[in-house]
Amino acid sequence: MGEIELTAWQRRRLKDQLHHAETVRLFRRTQAILDANRGKPMAEIAESLGVSRQSVYNWIEAYRRSQDPKALLEGLHTGRPSRWDDESKAVLRCLLERRPDECGYYAVNWTAPLLKEQLECTTDQPFSQDMVREELRRLGYVWKRGRYELLPDPELEKKTKHSPSNPQFAASNRAVGGG
Repeated sequence: MGEIELTAWQRRRLKDQLHHAETVRLFRRTQAILDANRGKPMAEIAESLGVSRQSVYNWIEAYRRSQDPKALLEGLHTGRPSRWDDESKAVLRCLLERRPDECGYYAVNWTAPLLKEQLECTTDQPFSQDMVREELRRLGYVWKRGRYELLPDPELEKKTKHSPSNPQFAASNRAVGGG
């Protein structure tokens, strides 16, 4: 089951795919087929590519069924389903229409940690601050961190040296040759 016989034309197509592979996964899969055709042991192929032997067997079987290098392309990876269902999106929009102090927080502006906490309490689902920020971006919200604005120091005038009242008079009192 491990070895695979290839025609010159099949080998040429696989080598072409290997040279033009856009992902590491496609490269590994194509390389595994070519190595198996050369008679390399499955354990050695798997170790050199950093995968399990079963993965190599699966790739060979996929290629055998179709005899087409495109059979080694990846399928769609959907990932984990989003926690942002219609209810949680509605809760977030509703929260953004109110101020945090109206919800019992000692704050006048929403922050990602506050929104996360309130969303978790309302929906009984865990959220991360990054998830909240990403959803805010999707909704078109932009924000900047607040900057501190310090009031001018009323005592500033007392803290600076005063220049002489008549600068010409001060220059004429200097010693000759002195700096």
